[in-house]
Amino acid sequence: MKDGPFSGVLTGDNHPMFQPSQHDVRRFFCETRRKQRDALPLTPMEAIAADWIGAHPEYFDALDDLDAALAAVYAVEDGHANPFLHLSMHLSVSEQLAIDQPAGIKQAFELLAAKRGSAHAAQHEVMECLGEMVWASQRSGAPPDGARYLECVRRRATR
Repeated sequence: MKDGPFSGVLTGDNHPMFQPSQHDVRRFFCETRRKQRDALPLTPMEAIAADWIGAHPEYFDALDDLDAALAAVYAVEDGHANPFLHLSMHLSVSEQLAIDQPAGIKQAFELLAAKRGSAHAAQHEVMECLGEMVWASQRSGAPPDGARYLECVRRRATR
């Protein structure tokens, strides 16, 4: 998983190395959708993204029009989900699971997936925990708390 706009975003000490722009992320998902639709070869990162795109057909229209995707505004108060944020979070969680970072996330996820009977449903719950961690970090100005994030996933897996 070393290619694509999401690889290497954090260095080993969790400091940002680079951050893709909003347009980079949207282009990545739209291009992946185009290649998927046209049965073209995909990079490893695109293949993972394509799996998540396929699991969310409700986003196809948003991904099929690059110009509209680049111009779209997804304000929370409008009540519309941001397909690019949602898919990005799926990719982030997938990468975390692949490398078990934070340590223990893979086991907690597997327990949650077994409890829910669905890896996709479990991913959505992990994404809620991830979103809470990012929100708390942004609000406090403190670094993301991986232990708190992991505990959130573990709580969901055991309740």
